[in-house]
Amino acid sequence: MNLAQKLGYPENSKLLIIHADDAGLSHSENQATIKALQNGSVNSYSIMVPCPWFYEMAVFAKNNPNYDCGIHLTLTCEWENYKFGPVLPVSEVPSLVDQNGYFYKTRKDFKENAKPSEIKKELIAQIEKALQFGIQPTHLDSHMCSVGVTPEILEIYKELGKTYNLPVFINKDFVESISLSDEKYDFENTLLADNLLIGYYNDFEKGELKKSYEKALDSITTGFNVFLLHPAFDDFEMQGITVNHPNFGSEWRQIDFDYFTSDECKTKLKENGIQLITWKEIGPII
Repeated sequence: MNLAQKLGYPENSKLLIIHADDAGLSHSENQATIKALQNGSVNSYSIMVPCPWFYEMAVFAKNNPNYDCGIHLTLTCEWENYKFGPVLPVSEVPSLVDQNGYFYKTRKDFKENAKPSEIKKELIAQIEKALQFGIQPTHLDSHMCSVGVTPEILEIYKELGKTYNLPVFINKDFVESISLSDEKYDFENTLLADNLLIGYYNDFEKGELKKSYEKALDSITTGFNVFLLHPAFDDFEMQGITVNHPNFGSEWRQIDFDYFTSDECKTKLKENGIQLITWKEIGPII
């Protein structure tokens, strides 16, 4: 039986999770995510525990357990002037931070400096902080897919999924595309998303991001699909956070919010016979 059949759908179903990354990053990101969940087609999200606006989103998650909420495990911070670091004291995980005590900006610097033992320690601390707050996570996923840079680190991620009895989001093609290792990954006995749908900078640069999303929904195939987006508002706060970073910047995030809360998106889902599912449904059957 494939995933669709296990969930009670026909074998050839087009399963889709429309997932909002980066909740907790900022007030703008939080408010857009909440509105997209309440009024749009977004049906899943995940929270960045180390970020300054975690508390606001954690209160929402605790008070609204009906929404599909994961933990967006965070080990890197890509922004130029907006920084955050581990939830543990820096003295406990010194290999995870730069000279100023913040997460590294790139996957490369993270991979070259981070010790696996400290990675595991910090990720457990992030999960435990969310649990202690009263959040009931449905899954784990990873900011910038930093856990995918080497097979060794990916195994830590998978192990945490087993420890906490939570599905982990892994797409084989995406992990291999960002890999910084020559070693072979072990994807056996692991739930994999068949297809990852995401926006691309070329489409954004050409002003065709919305069109690319429409095309992606028109072209969706049978199997387990995950659409990753980053809803936020193109406001003063997000413009400051994403300065000099147009890739997934504030303008891009506004487009994500606008499209995935639109009637056009809802129509596309219906026209293409797409079945929305959640991690909450997947968890008990794996």
